[in-house]
Amino acid sequence: MERFAELKTAVESVELVDAHAHNIVALDSTFPFLNCFSEASGDALSDVPHTINFKRSLKEIAQLYGSSLSLHAVQESRQRFGLESSSAICFKAAKISVLLIDDGIELDKKLDIKWHESFVPTVGRILRVEHVAEKILEKGSNRTTWTLGSFMEIFTEELKSVADKVLAFKSIVAYRSGLAINTEVTEKEAEEGLSDVLSAGNPIRISNKSFIDYIFVHALKVAQSYDLPMQIHTGFGDKDLDLRLVNPLHLRNLLEDKRFLKSRLVLLHASYPFSKEASYLASVYPQVYLDFGLAIPKLSFHGMISSVKELLELAPMNKVMFSTDGIAFAETFYLGAKKAREVVFSVLRDACVDGDLSIPEAIATAKDIFAENAKQFYKLDVSSKNSDVKPPLSSSFQEEELNSSLKDVTFVRIIWIDASGQHRCRVVPQQRFYSSVGKHGVGLTCACMGMSSTSDGPAVDTNLTASGEIRIVPDLSTKCRLPWLSSWIFSDMAYMIRSEMTLFHSFKCLAMGFCHLSSYCLLKTILNLPIFIECLVNRAELQYLHLQITICGMGAKQQEMVLADMFIEPGKIWEYCPREALRRVSKILKDEFDLVVNAGFENEFFLLKSVLRDGKEERAPFDRTSYCSTAAFDAASPILEEVFASLQSLNIIVEQLHAEAGKGQFEIALKYTDCSRAADGLIFTREVIRAVARKHGLLATFVPKYALDDIGSGSHVHISLSRNGENIFMASDGSSRYGMSKIGEAFMAGVLNHLPSILPFTAPLPNSYDRIQPNTWSGAYLCWGKENKEAPLRAASPPGVAHGFVSNFEIKTFDGCANPYLGLASIITAGIDGLRRNLSLPEPVDGDPDILKENLQRLPVSLAESVEALEKDTLFRDMIGEKLLVAIIGVRKAEVKYYSENKEAYKDLIYKY
Repeated sequence: MERFAELKTAVESVELVDAHAHNIVALDSTFPFLNCFSEASGDALSDVPHTINFKRSLKEIAQLYGSSLSLHAVQESRQRFGLESSSAICFKAAKISVLLIDDGIELDKKLDIKWHESFVPTVGRILRVEHVAEKILEKGSNRTTWTLGSFMEIFTEELKSVADKVLAFKSIVAYRSGLAINTEVTEKEAEEGLSDVLSAGNPIRISNKSFIDYIFVHALKVAQSYDLPMQIHTGFGDKDLDLRLVNPLHLRNLLEDKRFLKSRLVLLHASYPFSKEASYLASVYPQVYLDFGLAIPKLSFHGMISSVKELLELAPMNKVMFSTDGIAFAETFYLGAKKAREVVFSVLRDACVDGDLSIPEAIATAKDIFAENAKQFYKLDVSSKNSDVKPPLSSSFQEEELNSSLKDVTFVRIIWIDASGQHRCRVVPQQRFYSSVGKHGVGLTCACMGMSSTSDGPAVDTNLTASGEIRIVPDLSTKCRLPWLSSWIFSDMAYMIRSEMTLFHSFKCLAMGFCHLSSYCLLKTILNLPIFIECLVNRAELQYLHLQITICGMGAKQQEMVLADMFIEPGKIWEYCPREALRRVSKILKDEFDLVVNAGFENEFFLLKSVLRDGKEERAPFDRTSYCSTAAFDAASPILEEVFASLQSLNIIVEQLHAEAGKGQFEIALKYTDCSRAADGLIFTREVIRAVARKHGLLATFVPKYALDDIGSGSHVHISLSRNGENIFMASDGSSRYGMSKIGEAFMAGVLNHLPSILPFTAPLPNSYDRIQPNTWSGAYLCWGKENKEAPLRAASPPGVAHGFVSNFEIKTFDGCANPYLGLASIITAGIDGLRRNLSLPEPVDGDPDILKENLQRLPVSLAESVEALEKDTLFRDMIGEKLLVAIIGVRKAEVKYYSENKEAYKDLIYKY
């Protein structure tokens, strides 16, 4: 795999020129979402879920969105994200820098070409000539007056009027009458053909062979005169075509016509199933080029590889181009791009293995196919475009959103996590966010990544000062509503009932002056129930409540939040950005080993109530029950129900929750997903838990050891490895020593080997080491075990995994004060080192490590010790980045100094974490 790492990197990093696609439609379009997976229509759509493409593509979309694996769940995610955010997710993942759109397909609620500029730096138009002709004929007030001459005059004028505004012409002659184009069709034949088209009635559909051949030849002349290429549909497509007539060999008559020897023709759809024939034509006719869109991703993986290989058997590699043939749904663009990268890499890798290409030649070919060939063919000038700039919000989106669904949004919180693990945010009014900040971000001092838990100024040794400014730019794919603001009514109702307020007064308070639409709807429903009507004193009170609720509904207000990346200048990521650090090491893992890390977090936290002691406010545990207590869960159910519902609304999947061993302590375990999404989800989960607890008059804290005489709180993380969606951490058969694969063992061994150096990332406070003690299930010794909860690394075999096999490993030395991006980045860095060096695990520890401590190394007992270990470990300096590492170490040393001098200061951490 290392031999092809450079090729893999080239294929996955190149910015794509998508040379043939179609418009996206609005979310409420009637265009069936099943067409995301097939060209079928009508009753044939019912069979689409049984195709290989559907099953594969649904899995990939579900993974992209982090949703369950079902069509319903994916569609729910699309609705929850909204069109803007779901499109941002798809185009960001696709890495498309240029998009050429044929807007000649009539789709319900089709969005204009300009809308797409919100997501792709360069968007161009492809003109479908048959669509132009049909629109001209439909506009005629009296079709019986049309003559070939009058039509052709307008048709020619229309083509010429837009020739300098489009990048190519396109024909679907293959769909209508086949590719055996008669280049010598007479005017008389064309006149008769026009008459035939008009006599067919509404809507106009040009299918007469003589007439369509005539306008094709004429359009090709115009294209050639303006030096524009012509795209031609060939091979398979929707059921409109006769597959027998779309073999590109039928084009020979056109290709031999001396008038068109200087034209540039691109055959779309890889001409499948006539890919070999297309390859031959490209090899012998200088004017023929090839595009493999639609064949990828609609065919099986083997079919896609076979088709591309057939194209390259004879065709010059500088004449083969990529497109997604995306249509209606942003997901089609993502799928086309993702599978194209996988297929082209596989094809070029095989060519290298076979000796046909050297690796440098394969890399050059990949860049040509994905971008350079199309840039030359379509004469694209994209030098002034910055493909790294995050997509702005389109004006049409702004107008639509600000005038409708965003009327009830007041603020947008732009969240970042600093080096000390604190959640911080800048808040802007929604109008400014959607007009400017969503695109350009907001300014922020460079000192932001040098702040500790003790000071809002930069720590001394971070090399960061008050001088200089960065910008935090929202990642629009993470934007969401604050769910706890929508569900405040439940906690307020519970409070008023507990306070024994009268029913009328309770609902009167709920109705007056509060401002949430969901509450308005709920209250309106409740007040129409007979039992509540009967309890009201009189009809006047009922009318009063309805009036107040109506006012409440009219004034409903909410907020949004979004995670941000850090940029030093437009398009240039700041080297201190934690999210980028995780992306960077994840990319190295993917490039070198074709692996993706999946992570699932457990969130332990305490719920504390406010009590008065000697006239002073203090915090005490919510309850004093034991581990997995049913009574504790009963008491906390209103809070946990609301947390669960809020996380569901954010598409964050909760796997289980229970009362933990500490007094007032609970745990919520999240389903695993890819590491970047897991880190994002952890941030939102912490926000939800804290906010919901606050609404219920409680304080939720993730501090590792809020009370030194009680159990600590961790944020244990479960790690697994996948390749092409399959878990490869687990052994493939029973021959493994520990039930894990060689790859899994090497990765885990790397983490174990570097665990002391990882601790400053995952246990970032002096208080963290008060938790990591023997006999507390927190992992105090440098060892690993199989299902041993006293080991810092635990090989896990959850229910459903065959006996003796391991599906993931748990890292216990990760707590709720850690920045999850930096924590995961350090773990992946260590794992990569284990893979590179092919490390092996020592024998597992099955008993209590404390009993065996004479033979085991103690993990660092303080933050100072772990920082010392990190400073000696050169691996992280290279992988995490030297400047970011210096800042992290500087912040940690500031924490050590402050808390060593202020022994009681840890008690204030509950207000920060």
